[in-house]
Amino acid sequence: MTTCSVRARGLAVGYDGAPVLSDISFDIGRGEIVTLIGPNGAGKSTILKSIARQLRLIAGTVEIDGRSLAGLSAQDIARRMAVVLTERARPELMTCRDVVAMGRYPYTGRLGILSREDEAQVAAAMAAVRAQELAERDFNAVSDGQRQRVLLARALCQQPEIIVLDEPTSFLDVRHKLELLGILRRMAREEDITVVMSLHEIDLAQKISDRIICVRGDTVVRCGAPDEVFTEAGIRALYSLEQGSYDPAFGGVELPRIEGAPRVFVLSSCGTGIPVYRRLQRQGMPFAAGVLYENDTDCHLARRLAVEVVTERPFCELSESACARARILMESAARVIDAGVTIGDANRRMLELIETAKALGTYERVTG
Repeated sequence: MTTCSVRARGLAVGYDGAPVLSDISFDIGRGEIVTLIGPNGAGKSTILKSIARQLRLIAGTVEIDGRSLAGLSAQDIARRMAVVLTERARPELMTCRDVVAMGRYPYTGRLGILSREDEAQVAAAMAAVRAQELAERDFNAVSDGQRQRVLLARALCQQPEIIVLDEPTSFLDVRHKLELLGILRRMAREEDITVVMSLHEIDLAQKISDRIICVRGDTVVRCGAPDEVFTEAGIRALYSLEQGSYDPAFGGVELPRIEGAPRVFVLSSCGTGIPVYRRLQRQGMPFAAGVLYENDTDCHLARRLAVEVVTERPFCELSESACARARILMESAARVIDAGVTIGDANRRMLELIETAKALGTYERVTG
């Protein structure tokens, strides 16, 4: 980004003059999507509320486009910044359109009477989040997903340069999470609006964010691009993971493998083993897998869930050593599951392993 939208230097933030976090500094560029992640209670909401001037800074400075936040009037801030917090708004006797129209108050006179331009902005904001059909419905009678869209429309009505959101995907199902984040991404890319938010879903944060701010302990421990932050070691340290693992390739977490001597050997390729691995893990069954090419998606997951994985280098013919190790594991297993193996010139020796399993009387073919 060529311009800096938000600049924080040396922040100490907290409540009643007692800092919760300190020594916080970061820059956020115009049109960026920046997400705060970290454990529950780490202080993500406290940082956001301090940026939005809903909490008084204990130390440090926040600037918006080079102007000190402390020197801006409440109306100036309302025109530059819209805020959607986790507190579930419950306005009485208001339609969804009424709630959206509240976003125009920074531009109206004391009586809050909407002009034609204000009315047009309300309509445009509701259209942007696909909430036109909700206009006359009671705000308290719509679903959580619809309510979040209405609150986002209210924020858009302010025509802000910056939108601050605290856990905007809370209370939403998968469909509405994706819809909401899609709207935020479109706002950032097409309207050059800066989005600063906190998320608990690190898989979504990894996919939508331009940069990530990691909050832990009493400060920000890291700020960087998603591919810099979302490493297995980094997420393990940030969240103090003791069980399971984080998979940066797929952006998800995995439960720990079932330890013990492998009771099942799984033959698979090209992703066919994945549902079988997960089924065996749910059953508490230790298993081994092979022979898998190191770049196969099966191999990637098997290394996290299987007790042992027999591998081969990509695009090479299966070696005698790999096949021999697979045979040893198969002979000691009670079951050999063929999850569906695609046979080609390089891995033709998988047919030998299948014949071995059949001769042992432990072979079974399953799909999915």
